[in-house]
Amino acid sequence: MEAFISPEEAVECVRSGDRVFIHGSAATPVALVKALQNRHHSLHNVELVSITNLGGVNFNAPECRESFFFNSLFVSENTRAIANGPYGDYVPVFLSQIPQLFRKNILPIDVALIQVSPPDLHGYCSLGTSVDIAKAALETAKTVIAQVNPKMPRTHGDGFVHVSQIHKIVWHECDLPEVDYSSHASDAVVRIGQNVAALVDDGATLQLGIGSIPDQVLKNLYGHKNLGIHSEMISDGIIPLLEKGVINNSQKKLNTGCCVTGFMLGTRKLYDFVDDNPQVRVMDIAYVNDTSVIRQNPRATAINSAIEIDLTGQVCADSIGTYQYSGIGGQMDFIRGASLSEDGMPIIALPSVTSKGVSRIVPFLKEGAGVVTTRGHVHWVVTEYGSVDLFGKNLKQRGRELIKIAHPDHQEFLERSFFERHGNIPVIFSR
Repeated sequence: MEAFISPEEAVECVRSGDRVFIHGSAATPVALVKALQNRHHSLHNVELVSITNLGGVNFNAPECRESFFFNSLFVSENTRAIANGPYGDYVPVFLSQIPQLFRKNILPIDVALIQVSPPDLHGYCSLGTSVDIAKAALETAKTVIAQVNPKMPRTHGDGFVHVSQIHKIVWHECDLPEVDYSSHASDAVVRIGQNVAALVDDGATLQLGIGSIPDQVLKNLYGHKNLGIHSEMISDGIIPLLEKGVINNSQKKLNTGCCVTGFMLGTRKLYDFVDDNPQVRVMDIAYVNDTSVIRQNPRATAINSAIEIDLTGQVCADSIGTYQYSGIGGQMDFIRGASLSEDGMPIIALPSVTSKGVSRIVPFLKEGAGVVTTRGHVHWVVTEYGSVDLFGKNLKQRGRELIKIAHPDHQEFLERSFFERHGNIPVIFSR
């Protein structure tokens, strides 16, 4: 390992034609990314690969477009414009399999830009808030550049990086990006949280996606017992449940007694809570999101959201028509894993309408929309108007069930669409 150098010196090793990995979420190494962007005049055809990025970096800056191509593995707010334009694109891939892209040299990494905690007495830094796909990237990259930040928590799990693995190292103290999901809950989301929580059994192992719905679910679980966490991500909502013993991970068959996650995103309270806390393990996403691992925990309960769902049960969660909004992520990893778990509960939870009042339950997905969860994989669907289980139901039954939990303002339209497709059908009897 070299002595500490400036961000500008560190990124001088990047060459035109390189593929550069950027550590994601709260671990986005903003100082390194900005230093690299400032070299746009001397670089061309540099490919950037990453999942979600935070921290005020503009990847769509006009001066950078000719120098960098952003090949996104999960589209986030600050990469949406570039991923949908001529200077970027999106790779449809399960989150669990992204490490394979690096380890099998499908997307070999030339340079990895990561953010870590300061080295301990034995020379080990930590990937902190985001181990996820970063572990595979740094293990396979030809050159590793680390931004060392004393505000990055030292987390337990798979994320330890010895200084001997780092080729260039930068000291840069800065606050980590924070997100507070509890401040964005509409009345509909509050009711969805209540409806989902009613489906959660005592002893369940929870996976929660990103956003205000998972946060509301957690707020309604204080009466539960012996819950566990095995989730691609965690946020602040788990802290009070851990402190009260509602989440104790006692029923898990793997990593008993510990929360398992791939990354975390929340407020400083969360980052301080996980710092040197053996109760939380942050691990390689190839393990966390492995269906064969997920299914081993009892009553695995996967809670994910969607952009829209059609009357047959097809779930679009990553695009608005042809516009790439986010990504496949880990939804299918956990929907499938939960469905194979003993007494598992795969759940898709979504508001019945968009912020503009457009129904999210639709006769047909928008033209060009991506199907993330197929109608063969979908089980429970929850809106603020109730919960329905589509597993084992035929197409006609599914349509009827989904119309029940659609917004009342749109039920008549959905009924007409259902009739146009199926005609006047007889009563369907269930045993």
